[in-house]
Amino acid sequence: MKSDIRYRMKNKTYVFHSDPGHAWLAVKKRELTELQIMGLITPYSYMKGETVYLEEDVDMTTFCRRFEQILGQKPKFRESYLERTPIRHYPQFKVGA
Repeated sequence: MKSDIRYRMKNKTYVFHSDPGHAWLAVKKRELTELQIMGLITPYSYMKGETVYLEEDVDMTTFCRRFEQILGQKPKFRESYLERTPIRHYPQFKVGA
């Protein structure tokens, strides 16, 4: 991974979206590729444009573990809560989409 990419990801604050029943971490597709975990993401995550909304149980954990392994720190994030998030209506994540 290039040092400028590492710097950008280390200093980024990710958004952790939640509703009354579940939560997702918004991550760019290119970041999943850079961390070499694109093929590990399940269809329980969603996507819109270039953003993947990693479901909190498995996919977010996969991302956070790899992030810490490669970058030496946990990702920073802020929370965003909505009673009715539109994320549940986005298409399911598909590798290569």
